[in-house]
Amino acid sequence: MSPFHFDTLVWHWPIAFYLFFAGVSAGAMFFAVLLKNRCLKQDAWRSGFVQAACLVAPLTVMAGLGILVIDLTKPFHFWKILVFYNPTSVMSIGVMILMVYMVFMFAWIAMVFRQPIDDWCEQRFPVVLKVTGFLAKHEPSLTGLLVILSLALGAYTGFLLSALPGYPMLKNPVLPLLFLISGLSSGAAASLLGGVLLKGNPDGKEVHFIHKIEIPLILVEIAVIFTFFVGLVLTGGQSKVAAFNAIGEGFWGWVFWLGILGCGLSIPLAMNLFMTATAKRKWSYVAATATLSLLGVILLRHFILYTGQMTIA
Repeated sequence: MSPFHFDTLVWHWPIAFYLFFAGVSAGAMFFAVLLKNRCLKQDAWRSGFVQAACLVAPLTVMAGLGILVIDLTKPFHFWKILVFYNPTSVMSIGVMILMVYMVFMFAWIAMVFRQPIDDWCEQRFPVVLKVTGFLAKHEPSLTGLLVILSLALGAYTGFLLSALPGYPMLKNPVLPLLFLISGLSSGAAASLLGGVLLKGNPDGKEVHFIHKIEIPLILVEIAVIFTFFVGLVLTGGQSKVAAFNAIGEGFWGWVFWLGILGCGLSIPLAMNLFMTATAKRKWSYVAATATLSLLGVILLRHFILYTGQMTIA
């Protein structure tokens, strides 16, 4: 039996990438906010890592939304989800979170880059200065709501899978927390990788700040994965069967142990600890660690999506 094609499969790889992109966007915005408020203050817009986060966040969320629309049976009817909102539908709730998140995301980015925007628009479009001034005046509220929406979007990617009925592995209450934490981790990794590609200092205070958070984040993610599968085993029945089908022998077992726990979590954790212990971080180490972290999250999304549909209740 192919690991990508089996009788009980409803959602395919496009949904995995949608979940990945949404998580990256939420994580990138979360860390951009942290970098500005806890590390860089008013000079945040000059940082290559903040610039990277503010590029990654909109690009990934729009890519994810595009994938979701294209994957629909009737993609040109996507507008109906917005007009005919169903508060009991997980999909409708998710689309609404996405829409509101995007509004606050672009507003926050405009506020952070107020100085270069104002400089460029002062003679061309002076009305823009009133908008950026209004946003800056309400910075605390705007920032707080964006953080809440980022966390909601990250957790929602886990709740979305629970909409599939009859799959015990996807009904695990730990799944939204796992996807939230891995999404934050992927956002941090994308910001670091983009930052060094934009000539950000690999040994700068932004990298040190993110690594201080990323190391415990990886440890928590490992603990949550352990909790996820222990919960399935202790539940017994088809939940236990689903757990062993996922992490046992076969293709997806290799993906889990070698790809996710090995390359995606253990090696980045070891490299982060090594960089913390050494005097200076290098471009190659930061880029390689971030790339492995992103690979691990992509594999995790595909692993949960496919193995979660292998066993029915």
